[in-house]
Amino acid sequence: MSKKDIKSLTLEELYKEITDMGEPAFRAKQLYEWMHVKLAESYEEMSNIPKALKDKCRERFTYISLQQVRVQESALDGTRKFLFGLSDGNVIESVWMKYRFGVSVCISSQVGCRMGCRFCASTLDGLERDLLPSEMLDQIYSMSRIMGEKVSRVVVMGSGEPLDNYDNLLRFIKLLTDENGLNLGQRNLTVSTCGIVPKIRQLAEEHLQINLALSLHASSDVKRKQLMPIAMEYSLSEVMDACRYYFEQTGRQLTFEYALVGGVNDTQADATDLSHLLQGLNCIVNLIPVNPIKERNYVETGHSEIVAFKNNLKKAK
Repeated sequence: MSKKDIKSLTLEELYKEITDMGEPAFRAKQLYEWMHVKLAESYEEMSNIPKALKDKCRERFTYISLQQVRVQESALDGTRKFLFGLSDGNVIESVWMKYRFGVSVCISSQVGCRMGCRFCASTLDGLERDLLPSEMLDQIYSMSRIMGEKVSRVVVMGSGEPLDNYDNLLRFIKLLTDENGLNLGQRNLTVSTCGIVPKIRQLAEEHLQINLALSLHASSDVKRKQLMPIAMEYSLSEVMDACRYYFEQTGRQLTFEYALVGGVNDTQADATDLSHLLQGLNCIVNLIPVNPIKERNYVETGHSEIVAFKNNLKKAK
């Protein structure tokens, strides 16, 4: 019999597992607190759990605890990029960012990605596998332990397409925002997608209060298809309709990610077209100079062009 992943269980599910083992129900709450509040790396840290129960749990469950492989720190602002090792030998990246309002972290949802966005390094080797809810959670827990600070905002915008790992994403959200766990407010959680239209609509119908960020990167179907294979499947009008539907269902402001690629999508005409596309929407645009990768010939937009693009959007409000 394959072992269950204990850190991916809800408190209700853990109650059932523990009582089925012949243990008193209150032990489930103790275990849950050790995992999701005290952020224990292993059963050994759980000082009020009997050894016999720890042994039973080891036999019945896997316990996910990521291993730090490497960390890089920005000399500019202290942002840290973590490389974490998974139990199967794969690795994922997570980012820790300190702001005036608190700490934001950016986490991965998959090992690799199958979306194929042309400018993205995460997709070069395709999709290896989905991350478990516990593996998404433990990126946050590990960085909190290492840095000694509580996380106040979470962005699911690392490697992978979160909506391509939909069920695990929903369980991750439920656990992360559970009042018995880390209790992060839903409004402090952002999920980014390249634009899987049916999943955006499905997420809207969950009636959560999480923020949606769309990787837009172009204001026309022609240019979006050059950069993002997903645009072959869903037109820009379909994607925008899904975003409007998300806002209608949740009332949450939308964010549009726009990677500026030199000579591709960074002209004044592009900026004007973008402002027309987003007119009337409750949204913000996050302009991102593209990060060149050696496997592609895309280049970063020049500083003056970036400023002109930004000013064009600001003029259009």
